[in-house]
Amino acid sequence: MKVRAIATKLAARGHRVTVLTSDHGIAHLASDIVNLDRCEWGWRGVDSGVETIYLRSLLRYRSVTVNPDVIRFCESRLEDIDVAHLYGLYDLLGPAVGRCCSRRGVPYVLEPIGMYHPIVRSLRLKRLYHRLFGKRLVNGARYLIATSQQEKDELAAGGIPPQRIVIRRNGIDVPATIPERGQFRSAWSIPPDASVVLFLGRLISKKSPEILIDAFARWQEQTPQRTPAVLVLAGPEEESSYVRELKGRCAQLQLDGSVRFTGPLYGKSKWAAYRDADVFVLPSQNENFGNTAAEAAACGTPVIVTEQCGIAPIVRGRAGIVVEHSSAAVADALGTLFAEPAPRDTFREGCAEVTRELSWEEPLEQMEALYVRCLALGRAQ
Repeated sequence: MKVRAIATKLAARGHRVTVLTSDHGIAHLASDIVNLDRCEWGWRGVDSGVETIYLRSLLRYRSVTVNPDVIRFCESRLEDIDVAHLYGLYDLLGPAVGRCCSRRGVPYVLEPIGMYHPIVRSLRLKRLYHRLFGKRLVNGARYLIATSQQEKDELAAGGIPPQRIVIRRNGIDVPATIPERGQFRSAWSIPPDASVVLFLGRLISKKSPEILIDAFARWQEQTPQRTPAVLVLAGPEEESSYVRELKGRCAQLQLDGSVRFTGPLYGKSKWAAYRDADVFVLPSQNENFGNTAAEAAACGTPVIVTEQCGIAPIVRGRAGIVVEHSSAAVADALGTLFAEPAPRDTFREGCAEVTRELSWEEPLEQMEALYVRCLALGRAQ
């Protein structure tokens, strides 16, 4: 969503923008995407003034793909590119494009999106990636983009000179119309008087949904008069064994009837979930920003985030509560928010202020200025 927001808004400002990505099986969606046609590298689409090239994939493992046409694309198109903006790590597209940019003297910036330090899952493979590709990719970038002071500190601690790190926060895109309250509850058979605690994001250990499950159970046990409440865990199940553990934990804590695993939610369904939630919780052990917490606040839903979330300084005491990374701390925050209506009402008022501050206007101006700085240094370092 971030890439799309930046790309379309830069195009609206008059810039020529091309997004290069893997097809990820897009062929079966071809009829649903406006102006999507086959091209010599795979598929080409144009939407909102942005050209998107979907490279055909030869192999795929999770989000990593092998795209044999990436070099041909770079040889054909890089001469028309002024600046490249690479997102993320642990794929093979970024290193290939970065290497081609360096050979042709095209400046590029790298936005690790919180992936620089391997934290969970496939740690050995991620360290191998850094030795084979990551170090060269990072060293070749003119600048690295951090979305919070927390992420900048992590990058600097990893040996990157602070003068090469630029902080540019994320923005949020709010739909013109937020769904009416009650639609999500109706779709998932949640009583209108139940308190809804929402987690929305990838169901992976880095985001610590197990902490929220334990905190939810603890909060319910500590409530003198048991509060009718439902915990919603919405997101793709990227680690099937881990999700089985989560469901097993819910059964062990006798929460089966109080928990909904909805799978991924997109578009109106996602915004309807934010709208119907009484509290949104992001209990991550590391989060470079935390867009889902910002989106929840945009719907007037108070948030609970851990200190390890980049958005924490923005929402602290205004749109919600910032806690340490523990189930006890999350449970205490739930108790504070649901004990009386006053705290939630106060935070709902603060949500509007936070949402105004998180528009894309400032980040876009920062990106334009950063691209200009790259060009000012010349095509070759």
